[in-house]
Amino acid sequence: MAVLENHDQAMALPHHHDVEQQRQSSCQEKEKSLDYSQRAQWLRAAVLGANDGLVSTASLMMGIGAVRQDIKAMILTGFAGLVAGACSMAIGEFVSVYSQLDIERAQMKRVKATGDDRESKEDGETERLPSPIQAAAASALAFSVGAVVPLLAASFIKQHKVRLGVVAAVASLALLVFGGVGARLGRAPMVRSCLRVLVGGWLAMAITFGLTKLIGSSGL
Repeated sequence: MAVLENHDQAMALPHHHDVEQQRQSSCQEKEKSLDYSQRAQWLRAAVLGANDGLVSTASLMMGIGAVRQDIKAMILTGFAGLVAGACSMAIGEFVSVYSQLDIERAQMKRVKATGDDRESKEDGETERLPSPIQAAAASALAFSVGAVVPLLAASFIKQHKVRLGVVAAVASLALLVFGGVGARLGRAPMVRSCLRVLVGGWLAMAITFGLTKLIGSSGL
C-alpha cells in the first residue's frame, strides 16, 4: 500500500507542476495582452498634467525673474499661474470628456434605431469613459501638484540669482521624475522619455526667460 501511495504521489506531482506552469503561462499571456494605450486617459490627466503645471509655472517664474528681483513678484506670478492653469485644465478636460460622452451616446441611439447587435459593445465603451467631473478634478489636482514644486523651491530663498538657479534645478529634477514615471506606466523607453520631457521643459523656461528679458530691457 505504501508503494502504491508513493507511486500515486509521484504521478500527481508532475500533473500539479503542469497546472502551475499553465497558470503562470496564462498570467504572462494576460500581462502581454494588456493594451497600455487604455491608460492614456488617466495617465494624461495625472503625469502629463503635473508636467504641464511644473513647466508652465516654472517658466512664468523664470520669466518674471528675468525683469524683477523681489521674491514677492515671483511667488505671486507663480501662484497666479497655478490657479489659472488648474482652472484651464479642469475646464478643458471637462469639455473634452463630456463631448466624448455625447458622441458615444449619439452612436448608441443610432445603433438602437438600426437594431444593430453592437449595442452591448457600445454600452461597454461608454461605461469605460471617465466621469467629466472626475476627469476635471484629477486634471486640476495634477496640474496643481506640478505647479507647487517651483513655488516651494523659490519661497525660502532671498538671493535673486540663487533663487532662479534653484527653481531651474528643482524643475529639472522634477521633469526627470515625471518623465520616468510616465515612461514606466506607459511602457515607453525610459531614457528617451526622460530626455524628451527634460529638454522640452528647458526650452520652455529658456524661451520665456529670454523673451521676457528682451522685452523688459527694451523699455516696453
